[in-house]
Amino acid sequence: MTVAVLRKELQGFIAKMPERKLVILKPLITEFAKPLYTIEPASPAERKEAEKRLKEYEKDPSCFVPYKKRVKA
Repeated sequence: MTVAVLRKELQGFIAKMPERKLVILKPLITEFAKPLYTIEPASPAERKEAEKRLKEYEKDPSCFVPYKKRVKA
């Protein structure tokens, strides 16, 4: 089933629903319509910390452990 067909089918179900059920359904659909995540710009403090860590790495890369070594997959 394609997304277009599924959307049309769901819209048909919604069109047939009694009003009292629509009121119940609205919060669920509203929640599903939200993006899965948001990306916000770093705060000034976060940028400052990132710059500090980058300078530390540039001075001595050996003091950093690669992510793959820290997290065993």
